[in-house]
Amino acid sequence: MIIQGNKKLIEAEFDNEQEIEDVVIENSEYFFGSSSIFLPKKLIKTRDEFGTIPDGFAIDLASRTWYVVEVELVHHSVWNHIAPQVAKQMIAVATPESRQILEEVIIQMIDEHEDVKEKFKEEGIKEIDIRKVLDEILRKSPVIGMPINRISQDLKDWAGTLRNDVRLWLVRKFIEFGVPENVAYEIPEEYRPVLDTLEEKSKMKSGIAYYDVSLADLLEANLICVGDEFVMDYKPRGGIKKTYTAVITEDGSMIVMDKKFKSPSYAALLGIQDAGSDRKTVNGWKSWKKHNGKWLSDLRSDYLREKEKEDV
Repeated sequence: MIIQGNKKLIEAEFDNEQEIEDVVIENSEYFFGSSSIFLPKKLIKTRDEFGTIPDGFAIDLASRTWYVVEVELVHHSVWNHIAPQVAKQMIAVATPESRQILEEVIIQMIDEHEDVKEKFKEEGIKEIDIRKVLDEILRKSPVIGMPINRISQDLKDWAGTLRNDVRLWLVRKFIEFGVPENVAYEIPEEYRPVLDTLEEKSKMKSGIAYYDVSLADLLEANLICVGDEFVMDYKPRGGIKKTYTAVITEDGSMIVMDKKFKSPSYAALLGIQDAGSDRKTVNGWKSWKKHNGKWLSDLRSDYLREKEKEDV
């Protein structure tokens, strides 16, 4: 239950699968990354011409990762519905024809949407190199991305058997007690899945996944210190470049423009919106750097390497 003043928000079931799909599509960057592009449903076929339509596709330009997206409700059987459906999708996306279809969809989106084109620019991808980069990404094995309203043990066990990386995100619905038309949704914080099978393997070495690392962890490990300053430069489309400074506090927070944040991403978002951007998400770990040029994400990697050494 969530309390907001006199309001009580209680968990409720989704009306149907379309409702949860709409939440994911509208907030896709919170699942797949701030530099991601969400592609709508598209018919793809196996070599024997059996068709399948995933709930969408996503490409994260920052990590050069792509996803086959299947949004589910927990009442669907893992063995009778989810597993066979995903198996057919994985076979279909492996064909050159399917990947060519997806590449052409993205090219069309670049031509029609300035914000999509801007994401390529922000990742340093020149227009002449776009097809080359897309080809490199789509040649990789896709991640199976599955937002779902609850996660069963069978679903986790099945995910652990697959060759493809599987990421499961929890999406929950809440309604106001007594006023059920007032609806709120809980979605992932900082792109964090409940389960990432690839991270689970690396987690076995260090005991911690990079999603779990906080500024307080870096502070405790003396990788950052109270009073350290991080800077972020940002220039919105058609705007002027601005520089923002964040200062580390004793409790492992960042102060930016006199506001305090536990999350580097929300600290960065304040800056880029102040600069005039209408973006809703940003990866703060890759936005802030020390005056010596070291990015916050590099310090997180240093922390994980130190944890691995401790466990050896």
